[in-house]
Amino acid sequence: MAATAAEPQPAKLPLPGGTKGATVELHPLTCARMHCAPGFLDRPSGRLAPLKTLVSRTSEDDLVEIPVVAFLVRHPSAGDLLVDTGLHPSVAVEPKNALGRWGGLLFKDIRMATEDSVPAQLRALGVEPGTVRTVVMTHLHADHAGAISEFPAATFVVDAREWAAAADGSDRDGYVRRQFDHGFDWRLVDFDGPTGDSFASFGRSVDLFGDGSVRLVSTPGHSAGHQSVVLRLRDREALLCGDAAYTHDAIENGTVPYIVEDEHRYKRSLREIQLYLEQTPDTLVVPGHELAAMRLLDRVY
Repeated sequence: MAATAAEPQPAKLPLPGGTKGATVELHPLTCARMHCAPGFLDRPSGRLAPLKTLVSRTSEDDLVEIPVVAFLVRHPSAGDLLVDTGLHPSVAVEPKNALGRWGGLLFKDIRMATEDSVPAQLRALGVEPGTVRTVVMTHLHADHAGAISEFPAATFVVDAREWAAAADGSDRDGYVRRQFDHGFDWRLVDFDGPTGDSFASFGRSVDLFGDGSVRLVSTPGHSAGHQSVVLRLRDREALLCGDAAYTHDAIENGTVPYIVEDEHRYKRSLREIQLYLEQTPDTLVVPGHELAAMRLLDRVY
């Protein structure tokens, strides 16, 4: 693994602050929108599929608008937690370098107002970014990790394999080092370690606060160490898929997106999500990049 300025440590779980029987409050946040070719969400078939997606002469009318999302999770005793950070606030003024050179080929017309950034939305909710205690990173791709620098006081929780992939990766792999390589409190999750367990249909899981309110479930495939998040709300559970499933169509029909680090593991993770939703049909399921789904969500759960 390449050397980094950050010095991540193994996560000692559960993190402090858990309370028996706790439920959490969920605030979905859309911090930007951008356009992509349809093949980004459902890649063309054949050996030249990646090339077809990149060079397709998709007209502007055929481009798909997708959201960049993050989530505020309010725990009654462990404090405020973020799932992903969205894009950096500066993207509202200068979007050109938001996703690195490679990301600029895939995504067009990034739309983000100053008030859309995650820090700005938190302040609108009465939450100062400096008081956020924990940030769970589903993975470290640029559209999820852009605003990491805005939360220097937080503990960042990421899969150990994801950190290794990002440290060795480049923007061709979806990673922009300047976004995540900060000397913050990074904690690496080992799903195969002593605190790892299975949960429902997910073969590998950890209980973040030890009270069942926030569970991280290993869903690799989109990236080497992707993780999704299961929350216990007051009246049901919520599954934040991250990029393990871009859309409801991916969950229902098994579509494979353009960016997949390991297709076999992606499909296995997607099957675990499908089985989980079959077992708990009342779950609030939030895919990673579906604008219509985000627009239908309430402001708070």
